[in-house]
Amino acid sequence: MSRDFSRTVRVADQIQRELALLIQNEIMDPRVGMVTLTGVEVTRDYAYAKVFYTTLGGDENIQLVEEGLKHAAGFLRSQLAGKIRLRVVPQLQFVYDESVERGMKLSRLIDEAVGKA
Repeated sequence: MSRDFSRTVRVADQIQRELALLIQNEIMDPRVGMVTLTGVEVTRDYAYAKVFYTTLGGDENIQLVEEGLKHAAGFLRSQLAGKIRLRVVPQLQFVYDESVERGMKLSRLIDEAVGKA
């Protein structure tokens, strides 16, 4: 069982590396600007992959980037099929990662609390 888990993690890491390169070098959509992939979760059967990303800008920029990534998902999946060797290349679902933003807010709150003490 642990062997299957480690393979899933390795596949997710490989997908993250390859997608980062593809987004940087192949996607020409102006909506997809500075995107950082923060993680990938792959289902056990490798049918689906949640790709977590962050981007610079406000809420309207997040919406534009998400639309651009969803539009490019089919292209990215086909390019990914040529880069990695899997029987089934997972369908990509892009999800904005709010953890970085939440971490910055918590850090700011801690700094304010320490400053008052």
